[in-house]
Amino acid sequence: MPLLPFFQKNAIEAGCDEAGRGCLAGPVVAAAVILPPSFDADLLNDSKKMSEKHRYQLREVIEEKAVTWAVAYINHEKIDEINILNASILAMHKALEQLTIQPTLILVDGNKFKPYNDIVHHCIIKGDGKYQSIAAASVLAKTYRDDYMKQLHQQYPIYQWKNNKGYPTKAHRTAIATHGVSPFHRLSFKLLPDAEKQLNLFEN
Repeated sequence: MPLLPFFQKNAIEAGCDEAGRGCLAGPVVAAAVILPPSFDADLLNDSKKMSEKHRYQLREVIEEKAVTWAVAYINHEKIDEINILNASILAMHKALEQLTIQPTLILVDGNKFKPYNDIVHHCIIKGDGKYQSIAAASVLAKTYRDDYMKQLHQQYPIYQWKNNKGYPTKAHRTAIATHGVSPFHRLSFKLLPDAEKQLNLFEN
């Protein structure tokens, strides 16, 4: 089924999505995108269903054709302070703040959001597979976060962030168990399945 171009006709809709909620390290990254009514990109879909190559191809198209777009980062320390849900919403608010045009309607992927500037919003489960603007935001959030984690990999290659992007893969958790935590790990997360082992790592 093709993605829908809008939720409400004649509204200025900003799609919002985030990337990195389930990661053990690094920031959560959100994007906000307002697309023109004429936007057309055959490859556009939920970023998780696309190849890396197609995501980066589409990022160029989105950035070129969007009416306005923005990306925002909330770092691991703030995530530990306010929890990942609040950090994800804060990242979306910060992305919305950067848009050069204020939307009249906000479409949010998922089921949780806090009002932004009294603008009407709708939370849409799996919205990145339903609406163009949310899918576009998912592409930007994912690719910008991936770029960030690839840069961090240069400092901490033992965790293989260029491959796992901070997600809890077996290789990532094995590296934590072997080498301890980095300055970029989220200490409020369960970094290892065994909580007792996890606590011992925080000495590093």
